[in-house]
Amino acid sequence: MAHNPGAGPPRALVIGGSMAGLFTALLLRKAGWRAEIFERIGSELAGRGAGIVTHHQLLEIMRRCGVDTAAARVGVPVQGRRVFSRSGELVAEMPLQQIVTSWGHLHGLLRKAFPDDHFHHGRALVRVEERGARVAAHFADGSVEEGDLLVGADGIASTVRAQLAPNVTPSFVGYIAWRGLVDEAALSESTRADLCDHFPFCLPPGEQMLGYPVAGVGEVMERGRRRFNFVWYRPVAGPGALQDLLTDRDGVQHGLSIPPDRIRPEVVARMRADAAATLAPQFAEVVERTPQPFIQVIQDLAAPQMVLGRRTVILGDAAFVARPHVGMGVTKAAGDAETLMEALGRNPSDMAAALAAFEADRLAFGAAVVRRAQRLGLYIEPRELSAEERAHAEHHRQPAAIMAETAVATGIAA
Repeated sequence: MAHNPGAGPPRALVIGGSMAGLFTALLLRKAGWRAEIFERIGSELAGRGAGIVTHHQLLEIMRRCGVDTAAARVGVPVQGRRVFSRSGELVAEMPLQQIVTSWGHLHGLLRKAFPDDHFHHGRALVRVEERGARVAAHFADGSVEEGDLLVGADGIASTVRAQLAPNVTPSFVGYIAWRGLVDEAALSESTRADLCDHFPFCLPPGEQMLGYPVAGVGEVMERGRRRFNFVWYRPVAGPGALQDLLTDRDGVQHGLSIPPDRIRPEVVARMRADAAATLAPQFAEVVERTPQPFIQVIQDLAAPQMVLGRRTVILGDAAFVARPHVGMGVTKAAGDAETLMEALGRNPSDMAAALAAFEADRLAFGAAVVRRAQRLGLYIEPRELSAEERAHAEHHRQPAAIMAETAVATGIAA
């Protein structure tokens, strides 16, 4: 049944209940909109085994959303960065205070701030239809919702983008990240001392391993009960190599992601053996004791437009996906949502002007973040580089540059 708008504030249909969707809906509600979230998953989104580096802008926008970041303990503070050699020797160190957290914990804080009766589970978008001054979302269950604005915040596999900009697709960049979480208590005392209060790296040739502490089970943050999150970037070279990694226990080949529990045991065993052979012993121990490592296929996505209709926009990972080296994915999504809210506020009676202003700002920023991430990851790509690319790659493989430039907000200019 179609939504009957009636009188009252403007209504936003936010497609996707992950970070970008929650930021968008929370900020629009603060600005007086009726914002509804439609999430295709039929239950609360499970905590994902991924870490997040926070930035000042992200914390400020969370406060605008109604999250008390002082009382809520957003994450775990780390005091600095370290680089370990293959033998486990500490070869470089740099002070840099940051708060690091987990996807599940941050999502939980935002989700708690959003009213349950406006978060609709099990609503898989099928089609967007613009109807003059209104826009309609058609869902797989046959329902239809109408609003004044539709926001595609539905991630890298966005249904909104697939319908309205079908030629805009992500591209595989030639390498993957093995990721995982291990209980701090499962690690040896010496490894905890070396890694678990810091943001450490190990730099095998053409690869990069990093990690940092995040909240433990039940979102506890006390030392000894936390978890250690690792990200190990590795090139995937040769025909069929990626397909082999994404072929599951039953021989089924997945597209560009595979459920962690479907990864073949021999693939995980080979990865653990490689860790023992190439990484610092501290990181090899982390990999060995991580119960369920998973694969992230690294991709680039840069949409040429974020406004896809008179009343339809995309933001967050639906529009731009930058390699994780910049650590800006969630902050970028929050900034997209804030800019959209502010543009609508400055142009309350001119939707076209509001969306144009939003796009002009965030299109340039998203493209700059993607470019920055590409440069940071060049030296991992298994391909022939140009002279300019080789210069960037050589710079970004140095420990000092990696410590100073990974997952920081500086160096991004539109």
